[in-house]
Amino acid sequence: MKRMSGRFSWLYFSLLFLAAPSVSSAASLYIDPATSELNRGDSVTMAVRVDTDENARECVNAVDAVISYSQSIEPIDVSVGDSIFSMWVESPTINRESRTITFAGGIPNGYCGRVVGDPRLTNVLAEIVFRSPGVLVGGGDVDRTKAEVFFEDATTAYLNDGFGTKASLTTYGAKIALNDRLGTELKNDWRTEVAADNIPPEPFTIELVTPGSESRGQYYIVFNTTDKQTGIDQYQVMEEPISQFRSFRWGASDAPWIEARSPYVLQDQNLNSIIRVKAIDKAGNEYVAHFIPEDSLRTLSQASMIMVLFIILIVLLVLAIVITLIRYIKRKHQQRKDSLPEENEGDAEEVIETEHD
Repeated sequence: MKRMSGRFSWLYFSLLFLAAPSVSSAASLYIDPATSELNRGDSVTMAVRVDTDENARECVNAVDAVISYSQSIEPIDVSVGDSIFSMWVESPTINRESRTITFAGGIPNGYCGRVVGDPRLTNVLAEIVFRSPGVLVGGGDVDRTKAEVFFEDATTAYLNDGFGTKASLTTYGAKIALNDRLGTELKNDWRTEVAADNIPPEPFTIELVTPGSESRGQYYIVFNTTDKQTGIDQYQVMEEPISQFRSFRWGASDAPWIEARSPYVLQDQNLNSIIRVKAIDKAGNEYVAHFIPEDSLRTLSQASMIMVLFIILIVLLVLAIVITLIRYIKRKHQQRKDSLPEENEGDAEEVIETEHD
């Protein structure tokens, strides 16, 4: 699939500068539980898990997954709260038209299997919540008695060997038996888990990346966090313009929150903004990180330069008017002063003539 090509380039660069892929030892992806049963209106949470060949000391550091599901069930949500992945090229995305769920992520140093002495299965990549529709609409060729969830052939895993080696991958899907009866007590563990989540995402920081060839000469930011309850739902970015020259404020109250993902190219390439990133989990809990660019990096934007020039022109115009007015007043004053002796001389002559008479 063309979707796969190039999508991992920056992830590989970030992990281990990996090179072109080849094929090596086996890894497996599977859906857990492998079988389940649902009444109409009920839901089930299915984990996407990875397994490696521990005897061969195999480690997987990236997976690009394409999961399909039957028309007789519908996905409600995808959670990565318990995922071992800390880097995401593509967060889990549900495409209802093609009935696929896709994601692409990785983990630095790779996942090498269960740690000795750890009783838990810490190999979750994502958790998908499926529901059996409560109301059946239409019929056709859709089999309403069973459903399947399976990996497409385009699904790929990569080994943590420093060369971007493609793992020889085995995948295992899941089957769901669908009962025709409506659940007497609608089962929705996911909704219960979301309702109980009142803990915000983990604190995180924002990293500013200076312009380079990989960013086409633009500033961008990198950010990431986790939420161990219901998982991160989305990130939002705000570039809040900051005061300049202690006399202007560039519309900070109008700065909007924009849904985004990391890496994010900044709109304000002059860095005259406070950068805020909000992480929101599936339950609506939030954590906001802040970043203020250093003064040495800040430059005047085109709008700022126009404003400064406009103000300079106004100041110069006012000065010109004041200078012209002062000159006018001085000239008038001088003219009046120059006219006074002539008037006095005329008065003296009239006095002398009067005395002679």
